[in-house]
Amino acid sequence: MRPPIASLVVLLLVVAAVTVLSLGRIPVGGVPRAVPDGEQQIAADTALTMRTSVEAEAASVRRTADAYPATAASTPTATLKALTSGRKSVLGSALLDARTGKLLAAGGSAVPLAGVDVARTASGRGAIAPRLTPSDGPRNLLYFARVTLPAQQADPDQDPLADRPDRSWLLVVREALPAVTAYGDGRTVEVLDASGATLATAAHGTASRTAADRGLPAAAARAAGGSDDGADASGSLLGASTGDRRTVAGWARVDEAAGTGGDDGLGLVVLTSHSVPATTAPVDHSGFALRAAGVLVGLALLLGLALRFCLQRPLLRLYLSAGRLAKGAGGGDQAASAELHRQVPVHGFGEVARIGRALDALRRQLAGESAPAAEVPGRRAPGYRALAVAGVVLLACWGAPMIFLLNRADTATAIPAAVLADQQTRTEIASNRLRQSLDQSYTDLSEAAAALPGRKTAEQKDLLRRVLDDHRQYRSLYLLDRSGDTTLRVGDAPLRTLTEVPGGSGITTVNTSGRLPAIAAYTPVPGVGGGTAATGTVLFGEIDVKVLNSTLQRPKLGSVWVTDGEDKVLASSVGYRAFQSLPESGLNRLVRATRTAPGTVGTAASAVSRTSSGPSVDAAAPLAQRGPTARLGWHVVTAEPAAALQIPAVQAEQRTMLAGILGLSLGAACLGWLHVVVIRPLRAVAVFAERLVGGDRRTVLHPVNHDEIGSITRGLELVRQALAERDRTARSAPVTGAARSAHANTLPR
Repeated sequence: MRPPIASLVVLLLVVAAVTVLSLGRIPVGGVPRAVPDGEQQIAADTALTMRTSVEAEAASVRRTADAYPATAASTPTATLKALTSGRKSVLGSALLDARTGKLLAAGGSAVPLAGVDVARTASGRGAIAPRLTPSDGPRNLLYFARVTLPAQQADPDQDPLADRPDRSWLLVVREALPAVTAYGDGRTVEVLDASGATLATAAHGTASRTAADRGLPAAAARAAGGSDDGADASGSLLGASTGDRRTVAGWARVDEAAGTGGDDGLGLVVLTSHSVPATTAPVDHSGFALRAAGVLVGLALLLGLALRFCLQRPLLRLYLSAGRLAKGAGGGDQAASAELHRQVPVHGFGEVARIGRALDALRRQLAGESAPAAEVPGRRAPGYRALAVAGVVLLACWGAPMIFLLNRADTATAIPAAVLADQQTRTEIASNRLRQSLDQSYTDLSEAAAALPGRKTAEQKDLLRRVLDDHRQYRSLYLLDRSGDTTLRVGDAPLRTLTEVPGGSGITTVNTSGRLPAIAAYTPVPGVGGGTAATGTVLFGEIDVKVLNSTLQRPKLGSVWVTDGEDKVLASSVGYRAFQSLPESGLNRLVRATRTAPGTVGTAASAVSRTSSGPSVDAAAPLAQRGPTARLGWHVVTAEPAAALQIPAVQAEQRTMLAGILGLSLGAACLGWLHVVVIRPLRAVAVFAERLVGGDRRTVLHPVNHDEIGSITRGLELVRQALAERDRTARSAPVTGAARSAHANTLPR
């Protein structure tokens, strides 16, 4: 009995303390934590986009080198020209002997190779990571690739190592840093080296930096250099305040954006910054917390005292009375017998009072007195179950308003404009990253299509198989003629259900139903299948939707969907059904709002919506305004629950709800515990006691627990045994006397 009551009081006091501490620590002014966190994620997204561009270019250089058909007649100059002539971004190139590092051929501007161990670089296995050029000149990127030579290329008489099959050249290509794009009005994006020097910059709108913020690049470089290696090494910084605004910056390491790094890392850092309002509406929740905690403390003390004086003390007195009566029923001495003539007091109400009246009636029966039949009333008064229910109701009167009414975040004003703008910016970056992925798929497919003409069917199949192995984003590659029949296929079975072959080239969907959406790049292959681009074969590359789904997943961006022109879901970072509608009608309205005019691609938009789980920060952006996907009308839509963001108003709502849930659930659990271990057994004992008063001597009372109620049950069992023995004695006495008289009549006179 004592543990549930003590636990109830203690836990409610703990909840009151948690309410004061949690609500009292919510910041009441300054820049909300969600704003620096959002800037950090924007920097990480930008770094990932840059790293993806670098990796795509490095892979392209390697594929070009691997596909080059080196022969015994190939010269370094001709080889270098063949490998770089089709690359417009090349600033300079060099071809080196992989064993000695000797320069064999060069083109364009000089390629700085200081600090590059050519033999060590070329001798390793796997891809060679790009590097940043030394700091004593213009900072560019160096891309590497091995060019394998046939063993018979050189004359064995002049080069004794010519017959070695592992001889190769090392191709080094110098290119500029990938261009960075700034999203969001007033935002600046900078690419820094390890020392904090700015290598590239971009700005959107009226971006400016005060003199007090000029130390942000150096601070970001130091923070990046001191951070642990991880899958997304990033952070945020707060700059100087100017009037009512303050600069917020985010940084991210380009290497860790893709989970690489080490000695061969680029050492680049992306720094983003923009100015935001320095103060928010100050709302101090400490006063509310003290009032709510005070009410809960009062309820805890009220329930504790009520249970103590209405249940605990009467039950303890009943326990003593049951023990005395059991002692009197056992007899043995004069003091024990005197208990049968001592009235059992009735304490409390409900079940305790019923048991007390039953004990007194049983005492009278043991003492030979007559017990009135109306000792047990037919209609029961409210018992201790009603007391427990009343306690739950009192706690619900405190917890329900905390959960559903108090400190509700206003959808229109709770989310700072900077947080809403950051969600829109991140959605635009996600859209650009997806566009890059689809554009790269289209480019890779176009390169494969250009290599198909002039080859036999078996050679075309081998080529497509190599393309499928080199480009993991494809699940299937196949050639269609203009009638829609498949003439050649490699990979998985196509998901394509549309029979019409589209004209031109680009990205499209090739099914409108099914378990998975089928997104494919396609391009005509002139000269294959007999004819021109208008009449010949079309190469399709179905893109694995799992690759697109993984592209959309980013920390703290929330749920991300890609929708087609009819607002049907094609890909998502969360579970979805193919071609389903967006889960909330507000998201559909937001997508329509991005279309500024009928038939246009539109611009990004954002809004705050109220869902069943609370406020949500939503944004939508068109997939592309240029490239193969521009005419599709696809959109990227994101929705981040405001509960996941550190916004003061939302934090107050969350913590208020948490306090209400804790208070109500813990209080109800303790009262339920009390009902299980005390009230329900007490009700059963009351029923048994009343049946015993009514003459039931056969039902054996078995104590279940070793507590107060168990002791009362044992006392009632002793009383039952005493009454049963007395009844047996009373029934056997007359029978014994009659038998003795009959025996006496049979004796001889």
